[in-house]
Amino acid sequence: MARRWLSTVLLFPLYLTLTACPATQKDIASVSSNAAPAAPAAPAAIPDDPDPALWVIKDDDTTIYLFGTVHILKPGMSWFDEAVKESFDASDELVIEMIKPDPAVMAKIVTDLAIDTSGVSLRDKLTAEDRADFEAVMTKFDLPVAAFDPLDPWFASVNLSLIPLMKNGYAADQGVEDELLSHAKARAITVTGLETPEQQLGFFDNLPEEVQIRFLNFTVDTIADAADGMEQMVAEWANANIDALGALMNAGMEDRILYDTLLVNRNRTWADWVGKRMEQPGTVFLAVGAGHLAGESSLQAILEQKGLTVDRIEY
Repeated sequence: MARRWLSTVLLFPLYLTLTACPATQKDIASVSSNAAPAAPAAPAAIPDDPDPALWVIKDDDTTIYLFGTVHILKPGMSWFDEAVKESFDASDELVIEMIKPDPAVMAKIVTDLAIDTSGVSLRDKLTAEDRADFEAVMTKFDLPVAAFDPLDPWFASVNLSLIPLMKNGYAADQGVEDELLSHAKARAITVTGLETPEQQLGFFDNLPEEVQIRFLNFTVDTIADAADGMEQMVAEWANANIDALGALMNAGMEDRILYDTLLVNRNRTWADWVGKRMEQPGTVFLAVGAGHLAGESSLQAILEQKGLTVDRIEY
């Protein structure tokens, strides 16, 4: 069940929230760099030569490659080769979820959205039992129990969910987008963002507070399993096991508002973008979180409903 909230790592570049609050950023950085390494996770079937799934949509003068990303990975995964590299090299535009702004700009955006204005501290919004569990997790990771008090529950949840991943070797600068952007810069091709930072974080910030609190409580309750859950997700991604990845992504998603907000509604918006982009000539490499390309509400499924043909590239 930890995969339920952990799946957001396949939907959003959540590492951006680490720039939100200088004090919190320092605390979390100290956890990831100074704490003793976590015990090794159960072996995951991550291949030596990852071959993530790749799709293509094309007509007479337009080609759009569709690739699922993982926003935070361990160093050393060599997925940028074979059909992925060939498709990228054939493209004259890279499209990703969001173009990361200057760190100072991002910090202001996140801080403005994450600060709670109700006057009630985060811990005071929790039941006595949930507060005790939350404080125990904060203490376990050597974080001040009051570190998130002035902030919204979604912010605390997102940042807590990243800590066990960072302790287990995942790095915020090793995500798929980081490598794609590096190659795009080297080739001097156009880079386009589907969403703004304000939009992306607004999806969380606009969730009803009770949903945010459930988000936080579930993160706290399942944080011990987070690293193993992420290993399994990355393994399914690396092996192009789309059905298995979709099952992991959708497991336990009983909060329909969260599922619709973070996944379905965004896929519909992006499908509209793809439809309009197909009216212009050119070749595009479209890379979005792998969670958007799995399951019955996937971007491919919505595109098919709009009459577009999405073909899997076998390699």
